[in-house]
Amino acid sequence: MEMETLIQLGETSLKMGFGALIAVFSGWFMMRRSANLTNPPRENRRLLILEEVSSQVGAVTHVFAKYSTLVVESIQLGDQWHINRKMELDAVNVELATEFKKLADAESKLLMIGEKNLERSLRMYAGRIAQFRKQVYAGRKDLTNEQINELKQSIYQVREQFYDILSRKYDRLLADA
Repeated sequence: MEMETLIQLGETSLKMGFGALIAVFSGWFMMRRSANLTNPPRENRRLLILEEVSSQVGAVTHVFAKYSTLVVESIQLGDQWHINRKMELDAVNVELATEFKKLADAESKLLMIGEKNLERSLRMYAGRIAQFRKQVYAGRKDLTNEQINELKQSIYQVREQFYDILSRKYDRLLADA
């Protein structure tokens, strides 16, 4: 055989080998990528659950803020409180009960992933809101604004503690991912 034919044969073999190597690497990469998309790692699932819980707590906080504003208004205005606002308070009460159901679901998700401290803190937050609802309600006239604000501050402190624990856990999971 001629030298030129041998060189062409070697060159063709080398090109085919590189092509096969690129095809194998591309196939491996695509399979790995599709596996990650269909079945996210455990840490990513935990991150998603923590994000859902945070969203649910935010929703409860928003509805509670509406509730507390309406109740404080009813206490301040007493008999002069407009009937439309009373109907709005009734609707917010129903909405708050619905959000509490979602909060209970969030607690169970936290227990499911083994986050007992977060669940306990969330339960304390929900308990403080429930305690507020028992003590501060429309028509009650013996409460001062200072007493109401103290109760609300205790709720906000517990919520802040919950978010502190949640953010530390979230940051740790992000760092590990």
